[in-house]
Amino acid sequence: MIVRFAGFELDQQHAELRGPGSVPIKLRPKTYEMLRLLVANPGRVLSKQELMEAVWPEVHVGEDSLFQCIREIRNALRDDRRQLVKLASGGGYIFTADLAVVAPDVPAPEAEPQPAAAEPETASPAEIATAPLGSPWFSRGRVAAAIVLGLCAIVGLAAATPLFKQNLFRSAPPVVAVMAITNATEDPRGSTMASEIGARLTDGFARIDGISVVAPASTAPRPAPVAATATVASDFEIHGELQRNGPSWTLRARLVQTTTGKVEGVAAISVEADDNTLALQQTRLAAGVGDVLARRLNALTESGSSLGNDATTAGGAKAAIEQATASINSVTLERFGMAQTMLQNALAEEPDNVDAAVALAALQMRGIQMVWYSPEAAAAAEAQASANLERALRTRPNAIPVLETYCRFLSATNRFVESLVICARAVSRDPWNGLAMYLIGLAQLNLGRFDDALATFQQADRYDTPAVSRWTWLLGIGWAYMTMDRAEDALPWLQRSIAITAASGRPYMLLAAAHQRAGQTEEAKAAMQNGLKLRPGTTALNVAPPMKNTSPLYREVAGRIVQLMVDAGLPAQ
Repeated sequence: MIVRFAGFELDQQHAELRGPGSVPIKLRPKTYEMLRLLVANPGRVLSKQELMEAVWPEVHVGEDSLFQCIREIRNALRDDRRQLVKLASGGGYIFTADLAVVAPDVPAPEAEPQPAAAEPETASPAEIATAPLGSPWFSRGRVAAAIVLGLCAIVGLAAATPLFKQNLFRSAPPVVAVMAITNATEDPRGSTMASEIGARLTDGFARIDGISVVAPASTAPRPAPVAATATVASDFEIHGELQRNGPSWTLRARLVQTTTGKVEGVAAISVEADDNTLALQQTRLAAGVGDVLARRLNALTESGSSLGNDATTAGGAKAAIEQATASINSVTLERFGMAQTMLQNALAEEPDNVDAAVALAALQMRGIQMVWYSPEAAAAAEAQASANLERALRTRPNAIPVLETYCRFLSATNRFVESLVICARAVSRDPWNGLAMYLIGLAQLNLGRFDDALATFQQADRYDTPAVSRWTWLLGIGWAYMTMDRAEDALPWLQRSIAITAASGRPYMLLAAAHQRAGQTEEAKAAMQNGLKLRPGTTALNVAPPMKNTSPLYREVAGRIVQLMVDAGLPAQ
């Protein structure tokens, strides 16, 4: 089957894209598969996750691999204005070209008017396959159906491959039953709220790699004390209860081991009730308990992992990890040195202790960021942290603490493309992981993908988990708006971030740049003075964007932002 569109031909028999004059256009195999999938679904939004799962079945890849394929497709189709492959609202892509399907070696028919004919109401796949080109089945809608029939077997087999492998070569994944949320309120909206929260929890857990999720037989809210029952046997159940406490909704949830009835994890979250943001409240309630329970579930199901299990990390190693964790944010160089020595000794005694390796890497990152190392010692610490994290990742490839720490390390060392891959894997184990999403957005900014970064930061804000990291994605939203030259949009987000924490003073400097760009010069000078008080000695030279592994577009935009800071009072040197 050959599909023609916009002057191009997609020849599926020869797996080839041809341009005007039937000139072959070379595509990488993955890029060709993605184009074939887009063409098979004209006019339908395909999510990023859907595309990645179909093109890279059972392989963890970051969104950067997806974006590279999309760029190559647009270049091949000369789609500079992005009219054939459009970015859909809310993420994903949609293929918009008009299609025509022809048999191989048959010239394209002349565009002559055809007499109207009644379309058959139904037809078998064989009838469609043998229908003449002028038949009613080759309207645009019928073309889409024909393409799907021609491609779904190939795409379906690709998508089903991980399922076959899992059933044949692996033990079955743990089954999690998300039970209907109990409405324990007298609020008339309580039943609807409980039902919507349950749906969001189910959708979120269904996105977690390595587990299977089932919903109760009925998702309708059930009054206490009647309990919902799952449709199939499960290893774990998630139970929740929604309450209304004054001006707030409160959701309490438990992760229960089905066979023993043991409560393995608990979570509670409260959000302020507001009639105008019910959907956001439902999302944040589900995310608040989902984040906690997803992490606990990960610790329980990560076979043999000591992470989250105090019983397997004892003695000196456990004490060293606890003390180092308590000291990680300390500004005392002496305490930092003591914690590093303790962890290095613990790791020397237990070279295979993943917890100690991850804790040491996190501490060393802190030392590098605080410039507590000499240049030579910093290079050695970075190399040691990298080696420990790579070893930990090989040992516990799906453990959230390992993925998060490695994600932070790659971001801190400007390995942005690699960080996208690892951060995406962290999100695949905890879909509500706001810190990982912030680091994904940070990488997207440095790679010049400002629209994607803004969308990522905004998603993190909708989830708002964990709350301790809230200031990061608020800052990220403001930063993204500044890269897009939207200073007035950036201002409220930067102000909200600073209200939580001024961090190192740089948020004030970015706020000063936003005020300066918006023409508010007095406010810009005041913000810069606040920033310089928190970070004395800062100049335009040491706030300049990193050069390593960043896109020319980002460096150009960041340079303009630094100039705004200088105009607001930042010393040039």
